[in-house]
Amino acid sequence: MPLHMTKIAFGAKSVDDLRQWLERSPDAFASTRYLPKRLAEMEGGSLYWIFEHAIIGRSPLRGFVQREDGRYNILLEPELIPVEPRARRAHQGWRYLKEEDAPPDLGSGTMEGDVLPGHLVRELAKLGLV
Repeated sequence: MPLHMTKIAFGAKSVDDLRQWLERSPDAFASTRYLPKRLAEMEGGSLYWIFEHAIIGRSPLRGFVQREDGRYNILLEPELIPVEPRARRAHQGWRYLKEEDAPPDLGSGTMEGDVLPGHLVRELAKLGLV
């Protein structure tokens, strides 16, 4: 079972904005200061995006490359795969996400409108209802 990571979709104004950013180039990446210590476990994993305090989608990981300035690029497939939204607090950088804790992809028969939007998931989580 692969290990995943979560990251805030910093700077994204909407889910569509994040999707367009990822799909604009075949060389999609996010940057980080440190290489994950559990890198070997992340083969086949994904980066799960957090937007408005909810996990909203994932991008499969392709690898990590060190830049000249010492930082690392997290290489991603240039796609945003929608997942069932899950409330998640904001955090800096990235965090590990175990396979059993990762939200499932929206199925082929499930439309994005069939699940609650991220902001409603966040509010319901505050009330302890999800």
